[in-house]
Amino acid sequence: MSIHPELIHPDRAAIRAAAARIAPHIRRTPLLRVAGDELGLPCDLTLKLELLQASGSFKPRGAFNRMLSQPLPAAGVIAASGGNHGAAVAHAARRLGVPAEIFVPEITGAAKRARIEGYGARLVVGGAAYDAARQASEARAAQTGALMIHAYDQAEVLAGQGTVALEWQEDAPELTHVLVATGGGGLIGGMAAWYAGSGVAVVSVEPEGCPTLATALREGRPVPAPVGGVAADSLGARQVGALMFAVAQEHVSAAVLVPDDAIRAAQRLLWDASRIVAEPGGATALAALLCGAWTPPPGARVGVLVCGGNCDPGSVA
Repeated sequence: MSIHPELIHPDRAAIRAAAARIAPHIRRTPLLRVAGDELGLPCDLTLKLELLQASGSFKPRGAFNRMLSQPLPAAGVIAASGGNHGAAVAHAARRLGVPAEIFVPEITGAAKRARIEGYGARLVVGGAAYDAARQASEARAAQTGALMIHAYDQAEVLAGQGTVALEWQEDAPELTHVLVATGGGGLIGGMAAWYAGSGVAVVSVEPEGCPTLATALREGRPVPAPVGGVAADSLGARQVGALMFAVAQEHVSAAVLVPDDAIRAAQRLLWDASRIVAEPGGATALAALLCGAWTPPPGARVGVLVCGGNCDPGSVA
């Protein structure tokens, strides 16, 4: 994917500006502090419940920041998504009064499709995975003149997602480590940009079936990676964005992989212990602790991001 020269890596100033810009349109999501013995873990956790964000995931932060950073064309906005980004763009477009067209792959679940259409967007389904939907959306944008809202590889999107970390650090300044699920990398890229130099270690967690960042770090550049498994509809980008990769190389402390069984176990644990209904991608960060893919060092004060909850509630219990 080519990177336009006007795109820049986010920094704290850009993230603070994004926070001010999007504040009227997003929720400041709460924290839940959970004793380790409640979860069968060796350390207490501070969960940030971003699944309570408008549209059910963190994604409106980046969508609103992109849309509020420039004049919107009459043709409106267009996006490709596994589901959560599309719902966020559709929600933001309805709130800002512009049309939206969302392209999703065939793997996108019914709950996410219904949410996108419920916000009034035009939904186009096609292609086996996210990358096919992305290519179709880019061709359509070239035809219509609609503003492309990329799921993870635009500077405004990264800065918007970085506001998760800004809030988290303000509300839980004691944390030493934060665990974040990674797909295309807009979320962890923005968060790592905020936490850079703060002493907080940012840990990437990916499904074994979608090892996008882990593959890129091993190869030294963004490269195509496999897409599959239970969280592919939210974490199934074919490769990480170039903007986030530059940040990740310097500021992501570890990139670990977890099996689908651990993701499902994390979903069940969140429900059993806290009555939180997280989608597979939303539970992926916690899965790293359950399966031992990442072990907290002595004295660590650990935060886990629960980044999405767009699933059928009956699929969790």
